[in-house]
Amino acid sequence: MKVEDPNALRFILQDDIYLLKEDKDNYNNVSAPLPQIETPQVNFNYLGANKKNFLILVNYPEHEFIADDHLTALESILIRKGRSRDDVAIFNIAKISPEYQLLTAYFKPRILLILGQQSIPAGMKHPAFNRCESNEGMQVLYTFSFDAMMSNTDHKKAFWDQMKTL
Repeated sequence: MKVEDPNALRFILQDDIYLLKEDKDNYNNVSAPLPQIETPQVNFNYLGANKKNFLILVNYPEHEFIADDHLTALESILIRKGRSRDDVAIFNIAKISPEYQLLTAYFKPRILLILGQQSIPAGMKHPAFNRCESNEGMQVLYTFSFDAMMSNTDHKKAFWDQMKTL
């Protein structure tokens, strides 16, 4: 027999119905458990080991990380600052262009060096040019790209004056 109206059941079944405790628990927990949503772990391809939380953003569409002659110049600057390639993370923003918040969450930089306007990540407030400033607990230096510095001594000098403060 099929009963369409649940109110009709009380006329058909006149006896009291008792549920066992286990059955009550089953009826009380009618909602299905929500599936756990896992955020996929992001992995960025970068040069260096990021031991000192020093993130360097570059833009080289034709290279995996940075041009060889520019890497040599950058490493000599790092050596003068008492750092090595293992202390920094060199990230080429031309290969993948993540949001600023994602970059800072992944790398947790204390120092952020942005080489050239094309290297500014999406979602970041445009920093002052060639001037160290504090931003969200980190030192930020947005300066010339190596392409601009390699051919101009004044740009190199202005860059080095700011690098000394980091």
